[in-house]
Amino acid sequence: MLCDLAALDSLPVNDYVSGLAEIIKAGFIADPEILELIERDPAAARTPAGPHTAELIERSIRVKAEVVSSDLKESGLREILNYGHTLAHAIEKNERYNWRHGAAVSVGMVFAAELGRLAGRLDDATADRHRTVLEAVGLPLTYRGDQWPKLLETMKVDKKSRGDLLRFIVLDGIAKPTVLEGPDPAVLLAAYAEVSG
Repeated sequence: MLCDLAALDSLPVNDYVSGLAEIIKAGFIADPEILELIERDPAAARTPAGPHTAELIERSIRVKAEVVSSDLKESGLREILNYGHTLAHAIEKNERYNWRHGAAVSVGMVFAAELGRLAGRLDDATADRHRTVLEAVGLPLTYRGDQWPKLLETMKVDKKSRGDLLRFIVLDGIAKPTVLEGPDPAVLLAAYAEVSG
């Protein structure tokens, strides 16, 4: 893999920050050092000129490469790369793809963290850490509360769903992703209430 980091300088800041959502996702699902690097200096993480930019990108790529090479046929492990993406894809569709992908993934990760917490899988501190890290780099944490019925219908046809059975990637802890199948509708609604703005 070859990356020309100089190309990042051509991006508007909002596009660069949007990309940080995928890097942060890699931190939550597999590499906590990513989170620690960002937490040490979130302002520096917001710019391509930051002292840890190359390391953050390298670590994120390494996570994805290791997961994909371990599951070439998308039969299991690769699903963890969809952390935060079930709701994110529904938001993107609802917004007619006018929301940046990373912004939607940010909200989706907060939702997944709250879903994990409410399902008894994730501790409060780790759920709260999602908000802290994402907000520190300028990513959104909320979406429109009145859109839940539309989002729910869109998620039911997500590629990860099995019929009407919704499936979400949640965390049992940092770097401990797992699948949550068929969560109670009341728990889903309560998790969405936590990201409703």
